Amino acid sequence: MNKKGMISDLLKKYAIILVLIAMCVFFTVMKPVFINIDNILQVLRNISISGIVAIGMTFCLISGGLDLSVGTIQGSSLIMAALLILQLNVPIILAIIIGMVAAVAIGIVNGVFINELNVPPFITTLATMEIFRGIIYVFTSAKSVYGFPQGFNTFGQGVVFGIPIPVLVFGAIFVLGWLFLNRTTYGRYLYGVGNNAEVARLSGVNVKKVRYLVYAISAFLAGFSGIILLSRLNSGQPRAGIGLEFDAITAAVLGGVSISGGEGKLSGVLFGILIIGVLKNGLILMGVTEYYTMIITGLVLVGAVAIDTTSKINRTKHVAIVQEKE
Repeated sequence: MNKKGMISDLLKKYAIILVLIAMCVFFTVMKPVFINIDNILQVLRNISISGIVAIGMTFCLISGGLDLSVGTIQGSSLIMAALLILQLNVPIILAIIIGMVAAVAIGIVNGVFINELNVPPFITTLATMEIFRGIIYVFTSAKSVYGFPQGFNTFGQGVVFGIPIPVLVFGAIFVLGWLFLNRTTYGRYLYGVGNNAEVARLSGVNVKKVRYLVYAISAFLAGFSGIILLSRLNSGQPRAGIGLEFDAITAAVLGGVSISGGEGKLSGVLFGILIIGVLKNGLILMGVTEYYTMIITGLVLVGAVAIDTTSKINRTKHVAIVQEKE
């Protein structure tokens, strides 16, 4: 390989890191307060919750699926725990466990429709997103739930050695997710199912079991993020989690996870979620309104998907040319 080709490969390999560095430099020049340690910790605190959800979304995408219901699942877990604690006087730990069980149950419902009824993941999770969001509004009358005991917000707002607890939790879950994908049999199964489910099935992989597991994990992580958010806000917000699926998908695709399945690494997703967090924080510091931020992040997602699609087409053409020459 010539020098030009090597440079091109290096740029492709580390493009997302270079983009993150360039964004940090830009926002630091425009608003020097961006580089302050307090602001950096705030960025990390903000991305920790969506980052946990992005890990679950990554599993879904790698397996060839999609989970649009993660925001609603987060809200369901949050509201369930809040109502149990404040209206039924259920012990906090038990309420949290029940909220998590409710979250996983929604994930299993997604798995049933996808596996047993062959409803496409997009339609299934879009439907459950609407159904369970409606249930949240029914039970809360679309009103916030608050009045938690003192100290309840420690998990969401506390720090350990100067590092926010949600950031430490996100780091631990990221390590576990990486180990699952790269060091377990089921991790390899995810890639196999995402590349070609039928070939995986003929190879002895229980495709249905893998898909059930993926949606259960995604729901568990979304529900767990809801508990962290509940503690951070110290109130149950019925609208919690709206739009969360967008950030999770954007972070995953930015990080190199293929929207069509079978490709992607959690290390890339980490940089993807950092880019989303830095972008939003930097734009806020510059006084850019939320509406323009939505436009920009939307363009980022479209651009990332376009690059992914183009790369796949080019790889397919390259393989076809090599096979033709042989």
